[in-house]
Amino acid sequence: MKHLTLIVHTEVQQKLTDHLRGLQQVHGYSFSHVEGHGLEVDNDAYLSARDKVVGHTPRLRVDILLNDDDVDSVLETLRQSLKDIHDKSIYWVTAVESSGRL
Repeated sequence: MKHLTLIVHTEVQQKLTDHLRGLQQVHGYSFSHVEGHGLEVDNDAYLSARDKVVGHTPRLRVDILLNDDDVDSVLETLRQSLKDIHDKSIYWVTAVESSGRL
């Protein structure tokens, strides 16, 4: 099992939701609103005047549990379907030792 974490701009939440709901490999996901700062601030088309002043931008963290074999295909599908924002997004994948319901 793998944990895929995405950090994207909040403006793509609905578009991302539509794509995630259409992927058979994705059985659920969580959104968390976060704020971040990165090195490429000057190139961020979503950056508002407020964001430039306060030094961070609104982002959306997406957490998805996936089977090991599904990570690459989900990432590739998201790259293709969200190619207009992929350079404004980051991700990481971590191993999950166990998961379940309490």
